[in-house]
Amino acid sequence: MAMIDSVLWYWPLHTTGGSVNFIMLINWTVMILYNYFNAMFVGPGFVPLGWKPENSQDSMYLQYCKVCQAYKAPRSHHCRKCNRCVMKMDHHCPWINNCCGYQNHASFTLFLLLAPLGCVHAAFIFVMTMYTQLYNRLSFGWNTVKIDMSAARRDPLPIVPFGLAAFAATLFALGLALGTTIAVGMLFFIQMKIILRNKTSIESWIEEKAKDRIQYYQLDEVFVFPYDMGSRWKNFKQVFTWSGVPEGDGLEWPVREGCHQYSLTIEQLKQKADKRVRSVRYKVIEDYNGACCPLNRGIKTFFTSPCTEEPRIRIQKGEFILATRGLRYWLYGDKILDDSFVEGVSRIRGWFPRNCVEKCPCDTETDPTPEGEKKNR
Repeated sequence: MAMIDSVLWYWPLHTTGGSVNFIMLINWTVMILYNYFNAMFVGPGFVPLGWKPENSQDSMYLQYCKVCQAYKAPRSHHCRKCNRCVMKMDHHCPWINNCCGYQNHASFTLFLLLAPLGCVHAAFIFVMTMYTQLYNRLSFGWNTVKIDMSAARRDPLPIVPFGLAAFAATLFALGLALGTTIAVGMLFFIQMKIILRNKTSIESWIEEKAKDRIQYYQLDEVFVFPYDMGSRWKNFKQVFTWSGVPEGDGLEWPVREGCHQYSLTIEQLKQKADKRVRSVRYKVIEDYNGACCPLNRGIKTFFTSPCTEEPRIRIQKGEFILATRGLRYWLYGDKILDDSFVEGVSRIRGWFPRNCVEKCPCDTETDPTPEGEKKNR
């Protein structure tokens, strides 16, 4: 739309400014689409199927993925959407229908930067198009403001007149441009914040849980994030390189002094064990069909459905669930299969309404509140 406005109404292509303006619009479009498709098709990079550390003793520090039949390399996580373990996984992005990770983190972040910049330029074109085309038709009451409109005048007049439909389309495009600038600009700010600390969104959450675990048990230890190089510039270069290819192989990473390759994975294993200890056993008292926003579970449950891609699980009366975290009206946990707590069995986990279950009497006094419940209250 910005190109159409630029060609037809603002600003004339036969002028130097108009030519530069049009070339800049094409430049934004090419760079945005290049980084967008690069992030989409290059992908994040996946841990090889069946991967295991060179030193077999190091496997004790790693989690094992039953789906990929491989150990999870440091900084990697399993994505339910991609159905693979992703190297340095940040998140799964529906915009690119792929994960953001080791190989495409730079392209994805550049897309988040270029999209708002292009939208700002487009918004300027839309505003000036409406102003110049309506300048002689409406009185804005700006008697004291003198603007030279000679550069915007077309002689002869434009082939397509700026009518009501064009005005409505331009106004609508302006709203989209401003909305995209704000929304995507905020995402860019969040991404740059974690990149300058050499983290991912998941690792930021792991670090928060590490501090919560230490505080909960009042332990005399300090968790140090191992991949922060101590300098924002060094952290920046871990993602952005002149060649476009990120440093390393996605399986081993440089660590700060005093840490080693498995500092983060050891903390993850501690959190996993802590989650089992702090989980609460619930018995299902009413059936739930796994709907995202169930109308039959009450208005509050309907409107407070978790805003996450994590699944909802179908539960039936009489089943048992281990809840590991929760909100005020929802719980998240693993369905207990065959009355077994052994991890070797298949896992069925997800969200379910709190009013469909009740805490088992034997666990009422002994089990703590599910992780996250107190914070969300």
